[in-house]
Amino acid sequence: MSSRPAAGGGRWVEVDPARVGRWVEGFADRHGPPTTTIQGYGLLLAALDGATAELHAPPGADPGDDLQGFLAATTAPRRIGLLLARKSAVAVGVAVGDDLVVSKVDSRYVQGRTAAGGWSQHRFARRRDNQAKAALGEAVELAVRLLLPEAGTLDAVVAGGDRRTVDGILADRRLAPLAALRADRLLDVPEPRHAVLVASVAAARAVRILVRDPAPPA
Repeated sequence: MSSRPAAGGGRWVEVDPARVGRWVEGFADRHGPPTTTIQGYGLLLAALDGATAELHAPPGADPGDDLQGFLAATTAPRRIGLLLARKSAVAVGVAVGDDLVVSKVDSRYVQGRTAAGGWSQHRFARRRDNQAKAALGEAVELAVRLLLPEAGTLDAVVAGGDRRTVDGILADRRLAPLAALRADRLLDVPEPRHAVLVASVAAARAVRILVRDPAPPA
């Protein structure tokens, strides 16, 4: 389980679907039995002491009508497409439940920035732009080859890495069926490698919970 501060207060925690039931029990032990309300994102737990927890259903999961339905939906195996991309590397895959059943990683050299000035700087900038365009084109073709044929079987597509690069890939008209399945979640991942792709399966399936503790007494 990971935790990080949330904009506007509170904190985000990411919980494995199989452990969400135990997490809810711990919340009730700390703050008292909460009321449960269905929301568009999933479930809202509100305790009498003022503490709240927003349980966001992971990509491709139906939040259900109550806590038990939510737990059942989030632990059920789902078929998820993964698209991780940065300027010089891309990784695509398909996960069924916790298992990565399709995977491919590709990288291409893209020159970094140079401190040179004048004409040389412009020449290097053009070369870098050309390298970046070529890398993007190869990433698109990889997604067309591996992910697009799976589109009809996927519950969701989860992207990660650099948002601009991912947006550029999915802007290709051929990938419209994948873009339609894209989840709001953008995974924060380093340079895409096979190990990063494997680790992203758990991140894509995790239940994100926004926790806000009760206000301190006046």
